[in-house]
Amino acid sequence: WLAAQEEAKKAPLQIVYSYWDGAGHRRKLTIERGATIHAFLERARDQLSGEFPDLRRAAVENLMYVKEDLIVPSHFSFHDLIVAKARGKSGPMFDFSAREDVRLVGDVRTESDAVHPGKVCLRAWYERNKHIFPASRWEDYEPGVDHGERYTV
Repeated sequence: WLAAQEEAKKAPLQIVYSYWDGAGHRRKLTIERGATIHAFLERARDQLSGEFPDLRRAAVENLMYVKEDLIVPSHFSFHDLIVAKARGKSGPMFDFSAREDVRLVGDVRTESDAVHPGKVCLRAWYERNKHIFPASRWEDYEPGVDHGERYTV
C-alpha cells in the first residue's frame, strides 16, 4: 500500500490556477501530485514573475493558495487533498482541472460540480482587501471540517 501511495505521489498533476490581484489571470502548471502547496507556489511565482513585477521580489511565504474559498496552508500536499476528498465552501478541493468560466454556466448561488481554479495571491493583497469580496469569504482550511453544508453567496 505504501509503495502504491509513493507511486501515486509521483504522478503528474495539471493545475489550473488564477493569479489574483483583484482580477484573475488564469494559468496552468504541471507538478507532481505529492508536491506541497509551498512547492507549487514557488513554481507559480517563477511562472508569473516575468509578467507581474510584484512577484519578482516576493518570498514564497508571502504567497497564498486559495481553493474553493479556503486558504490552504503551504505544508499540505495536493495528494493530501485528493486522498481526503477535501471539500471547500463552493465545491471539491481535490479537482484541479477547471475548464471553463463557471460564472457563465448555471446559477452561481448554488453549488455545482463545476471546478473553480485555485487562486494564488500575495498575502499583503489579502490583508488589504479581506473586507471585500471575494477575499471576505476566504477562511483557513481545516481538515475534517465540512464546509459544504454552509454554502451561501
